[in-house]
Formats: sequence, C-alpha cells, structure tokens
Amino acid sequence: MSRDIGRAAPPKQQRNTWVQTERSAHEAWAKLIATSPTAARLAHVLVANLDASTNAVVASQATIGELMAGPGEKPMHRNTVRNAIKKLESERWIEVVKIGGSGGALAYVLNDRVAWGRSRDDRRYSRFSARVIASSAEQTEALDERPALRQVPTLMRGEQQLPSGPNAEPPTQPSLDGMETPLPEIRRDDEGRAWEVNPITGEAQRVIEEDDMSGGREANDETK
Repeated sequence: MSRDIGRAAPPKQQRNTWVQTERSAHEAWAKLIATSPTAARLAHVLVANLDASTNAVVASQATIGELMAGPGEKPMHRNTVRNAIKKLESERWIEVVKIGGSGGALAYVLNDRVAWGRSRDDRRYSRFSARVIASSAEQTEALDERPALRQVPTLMRGEQQLPSGPNAEPPTQPSLDGMETPLPEIRRDDEGRAWEVNPITGEAQRVIEEDDMSGGREANDETK
C-alpha cells in the first residue's frame, strides 16, 4: 500500500471498439496507394463526405477536383479526376451510377452495390440515399440572391390539405373556396407503404422504397 502513496491515480482505461475488416482489402489499399495515389486520395474524399445513412456521393467532377485540392492549391483537372474514378471503379472500390444519361450527374457508391427494382412498364429503377455536393463556382446565379422556394406540405396519415393565406397577385384568377387544386402529396396506407398521389387524376402510384429492394429483392410498382 505504501508504494501507492503520493502517486497520481492511473488514467481511466477507455474501452476499445473494433470493426472487423478484410486483410485482402488492406493489402489492396496499400497497393492502390503505391500505384495510384491520386485514386487513393479520391477515395478518402468520397469517404469523408459520407454519413451514417448514405453509401453514395453525388457531385460533378469539377467539384470533386476542388475537394481533392489542398489548401492554396488549384483544383485538380477533370481528366485527372476522371482517371482516378476509372481506377477506383475498375478495382471495385466504387460503383458509378449515371443519373440523367449522357451529360447527367454521376453517383459514386461505396460498400454496397445499389439494388434495382422493376416497375410495371418493365423498366428498372434504383432508389438510394446519397450526399449531394454542389460548388458555388458552377452556379449561374448568386446563391444569396435567389428567392425563397414555394412550400409543399408534408402530410401525415389522416391529414388533409387546408389552403390558407392570401391569393396570388393578379391577373391570377383565385379558386373558389374548397375547390383549390391540391398540391402533390405522399401518403402512406395502413401497411406503411408510400403512395404518390397525382393531384390531377387522383391516381395513386406505389413509391419504390429502399425496404422494397433490400437484399436485391425486386419491387413491382402498383397503381390504384
């Protein structure tokens, strides 16, 4: 006991937590750093812009070039970014999903490939969460000068739209009370499934959700 007198208490031990990883992935990562440091740098940028609920990042290659540049450095050229993306894709670090076809946006998916559902017209769609990154340098209008957006309501089960407030400025013809055109809405049925209601026809179309395609299960759209 006397040996402990006058000594500071030992620091409180923090409990370590561990995440199991694949040794082969570590070896592949080391090889990637050695053979293509730019691609490894890009992978770090993509991972840094994920959060716990997303496995994908949507950003232009110009914006990615800005994110890959160090403090005071010029953005990396698009060709450099494009080559790094091809390297990561070819070695199965990422999956690239086109949004909007040729010239559209690209989503960069990590860890899990996206699940594709089949709609009633036999076209296949995928719905997944992504972190979207935009650069002010790519905008045609100053961000701080844009007008506020019109508000679209979010309705819970059993709620109805109740129009209120002033009408639009003339020459708009105001609607009669109780006959206003309803705004687009998402409703859920008793089983918790989401349906998108067409405000013109009243037709409800099933919304493909992530749970519908978990484990690669295909989801069929329905209408009612």
